[in-house]
Amino acid sequence: MSASAPPRKRAALTPPGEREAETSRNTALRINGARLQQRIAQLAEIGAIDGGGCARLALTDADRAGRDQVCDWMRELGLAVTVDAIGNVVGVRAGRQSGAAVMTGSHIDTVRTGGRFDGNYGVLAGLEVIATLNDAGIVTEHPLAVAFFTNEEGARFAPDMMGSLVYTGALPLGEALATRGIDGTTVGEELQRIAYAGPAPVPAAAPRAFIELHVEQGPVLDREGTQIGVVESVQGISWTEIEILGTSNHAGTTPMALRRDAGWVAGAIIHFVRELAQELGGNQVATVGRIEFFPNLVNVVPNRAVLTVDLRNTDEARLQMAEARLAAHLDALRDAEKVDIATRSLARFAPVPFAAQMCDRIEHHARTQGLSTRRMPSGAGHDAQMLAAVCPTAMIFVPSVDGVSHNVREHTHPEHIEAGANVLLAVLCELAGATPPAGALA
Repeated sequence: MSASAPPRKRAALTPPGEREAETSRNTALRINGARLQQRIAQLAEIGAIDGGGCARLALTDADRAGRDQVCDWMRELGLAVTVDAIGNVVGVRAGRQSGAAVMTGSHIDTVRTGGRFDGNYGVLAGLEVIATLNDAGIVTEHPLAVAFFTNEEGARFAPDMMGSLVYTGALPLGEALATRGIDGTTVGEELQRIAYAGPAPVPAAAPRAFIELHVEQGPVLDREGTQIGVVESVQGISWTEIEILGTSNHAGTTPMALRRDAGWVAGAIIHFVRELAQELGGNQVATVGRIEFFPNLVNVVPNRAVLTVDLRNTDEARLQMAEARLAAHLDALRDAEKVDIATRSLARFAPVPFAAQMCDRIEHHARTQGLSTRRMPSGAGHDAQMLAAVCPTAMIFVPSVDGVSHNVREHTHPEHIEAGANVLLAVLCELAGATPPAGALA
């Protein structure tokens, strides 16, 4: 699937000259770290697996239970909650003015062996910002919204970031609803089953701005001892499914030279993509994350193999080069091994730059709070890269211990969880035009 985004829209934001005054007004306002940690722990109990992680694949019963919990929290905070036709959930806190909301959020679906922070942190930190503003009696000029998007992970239904793609109009709703998952179900069927096929239309109106807070999922910030990552871009992603068809035969009686071995060809592809990434260097990464052999028997030459290749790069030209090199290698294997090879694109996203003014705001507020910062790209895909097509967008990263993610051992220290949420609070207050009551921040 190749996604094309609608033209980028730019909203008028706070002029830089007014930023210092807003920073001064809001600098004493802080989130409640214990309350945020409690919500993270409570959500992690839904779909909990051994080791402290979570398994809430998109549109499963566990995902429904997680959605119900977050929606309950939204309503308790006084948010007006809507669900759209692809299952995206948005909770809105009214401002003095009507119109487009300043939005934050992420996702709450996980991979099968996920941690408790990936995606969930950004959504629950958004709710903590709302709770903090409610506690302080602060009204914003513009509405504030907290959203979580459907099937960000793509672990059950490809492509990933499906909900935000539909939200922004880059993926037609009908195509998304017809997508068949790894278990044979479709997105549309499962949305109906879990009662999250909502009435709100898609594509939706563009937010005034979008900020996504996320754990880094990589080792850079943790190794450097840096507290806040100012994310300037998301690297391009190319997912390809490769099917190899050979001939089943006896493993003991078939001479090596006479084999049409789909399993050997799959292994050659795995070896090639790793060498390709090492040869191209820089920001190029390559992964074979899923593989199946048929008939998958110890004494039978495989007649069919299916595997996936995930290529990523911050540079579109170099990503295209990697794709071309892979295609050429498949052609060579097809001829040399006398097998049939078919490919199917599962997802293709070009690298996405974020709005410079938004990145500047994040950096400004982090440094005002005495936090160290680093400008960096994101190696993982995020809903923010889809929102960037329709409104000013950026991301905030906090460190992941040892860079571990998509793993039950995923962890971010409480002080970093709190620091990231405080930066989010300050940025959202500026973007939405927060006006504290007299003495509230003394």
